[in-house]
Amino acid sequence: MKYIKRSAENVIKKQEKIFKAILITGARQVGKTTMLKNLKSNLNYITLDDMILNQSAKEDPNMFLKSNKKPLIIDEIQYAPDLLRYIKIELDNSEEKAVFYLTGSQQFHLMKDVRESLAGRIGILNLLGLSLREIKEIDFNKPFIPTEEYFREREKYNLDIPYNEIWDIIHKGTMPALYQEESDFEMFYSMYVNTYIERDVRNLTQVGDTLTFFKFMTALASRIGQLLNLNTVANEVGISIPTAQRWLSILVSSNIVYLLEPYYNNIMKRAVKTPKVYFLDTGLVSYLTKWKNKDVLEVGNMAGNFFENFVIVEIIKSYYNNGELRPPLYFYRDKEKKEIDLIIEQNGKLHPIEIKKSANPTKDMISNFKVLEKIGEVGEGGIICMYDKLINLDEKNRVIPYKYL
Repeated sequence: MKYIKRSAENVIKKQEKIFKAILITGARQVGKTTMLKNLKSNLNYITLDDMILNQSAKEDPNMFLKSNKKPLIIDEIQYAPDLLRYIKIELDNSEEKAVFYLTGSQQFHLMKDVRESLAGRIGILNLLGLSLREIKEIDFNKPFIPTEEYFREREKYNLDIPYNEIWDIIHKGTMPALYQEESDFEMFYSMYVNTYIERDVRNLTQVGDTLTFFKFMTALASRIGQLLNLNTVANEVGISIPTAQRWLSILVSSNIVYLLEPYYNNIMKRAVKTPKVYFLDTGLVSYLTKWKNKDVLEVGNMAGNFFENFVIVEIIKSYYNNGELRPPLYFYRDKEKKEIDLIIEQNGKLHPIEIKKSANPTKDMISNFKVLEKIGEVGEGGIICMYDKLINLDEKNRVIPYKYL
């Protein structure tokens, strides 16, 4: 099976010079273990998915750690969270760097335990599915920002992705297994959802009604790119608001759903404060919302939402893969319904982005950018779309083909 090099490998190499432990979080099947095994093939490896090892780690964590040679990779650490306290003791008695490499696919309880036990001792990396750069083997690892400097560097790495191919990627998603060997799309995601719900949701978070939880996931998937209205979703699924809030937090903490927060500061009196909902893998959305192939998807009524979701997540990946845990990404919408799809805040400037499933972008599409002038300093921006050339719209804004992500 071919290994696809991950951009985040560079982050691990930096972190292991600083921290005594490294934690790689991310949803199931995004390639956490594969990346570590490829990068650290000489290290001892154990997985807590193994019930015997799991039982050993829970019953006598001290002996479990002492009997395994270091440095050590421990996979799926969330299944034995008490182990973190004993890892802390070992780290406090050692001056070595990179003693433990941990992975976890469910952050719901894990991150609280990590913060309490290993604060200051651990480097954290959030890994998502393959990026467009990784799929096309482009060795470029800068976070996306729509500036002249970024595009000047980006143009050195030519990336040619035909229109049909981009919709194939959007439809099937970015799970590495789908790119390493021939896989049946529906069979893969059917098993994926079943494993996620049974192992992570039912066992770790005590959600009893898994069928209704699946309906909740599907209801959110049908609303990608929209303002989150939990009342409507809860009513549609038949659950209480508190249950919907708890289930949403599970999906967010397990890297299934991403909530894009609105940009807001003290000057803004009329901006909405409700986040927009996106899924961190568009293939999962295709499966949940029953789009059977890319041809019907790209002409369907959700095509624009899928393209927007895909672009947002590609930009998120560019920040995560550079080691940033909180990408400076927002959107804008006010009470007059003036909206900007994405704002990237960097160096005191607001960089506005519109995302359009169009090959014919116009200046009218960026007319809302001017609302930011009353809020802060506006930087370079543009329209990410299906047009194939990087061109100027005006002195600050560009038409940005998706291949520049």
